[in-house]
Amino acid sequence: MAKKEKQAAPEGEDAEKKEGDAAGDAPKQGFIKKLLGNKLILFGGVGLILALALGGGAYWFFFSGSDAKPTELAAGAPEALPPTPPNVTFYDMPDILVNIQGNDSAPAYLKLSVSLELDGPEEVAGLKALMPRIVDQFQGYLRELRMDDLKGSAGIVRLKEELLRRINASAAPYRVRDVLLKQMLVQ
Repeated sequence: MAKKEKQAAPEGEDAEKKEGDAAGDAPKQGFIKKLLGNKLILFGGVGLILALALGGGAYWFFFSGSDAKPTELAAGAPEALPPTPPNVTFYDMPDILVNIQGNDSAPAYLKLSVSLELDGPEEVAGLKALMPRIVDQFQGYLRELRMDDLKGSAGIVRLKEELLRRINASAAPYRVRDVLLKQMLVQ
């Protein structure tokens, strides 16, 4: 009988272990499923909020402009022009011919014709009096240029900006609005 009890005891323990394992596994699986379910809901909710925020931002970015100008332009209504044109005067400077540094040792020449945009006709007389100083500033700058400095539209824009800066510095009480290139020959 002792053998039967010993054999019965392990069977009972195994049965208890099997039941305990099954009972122990069931709560763990339920906890994992519950944890994963909560994370999925959490990540899904955050993803939904993020998608709504991005959609609202995109809508605001693309469709929040004022509708006044597009409807006016679509209707064909021209923009309002000022009743009188702005008071501007153009003054043609004498042509400037300088030698510049070529790509190799060959000499290169630059012939430049510019027109200056002034605020009014009363400034022409003052600018004529300062013309030797202005021409001197232009000559000094233009002689330092290389052929590569004048290539392309970026070179032309830099040239105009530098000439405008120099002319406004040398004709201090008078203001030149813009330097307009009439002719530019590089040979």
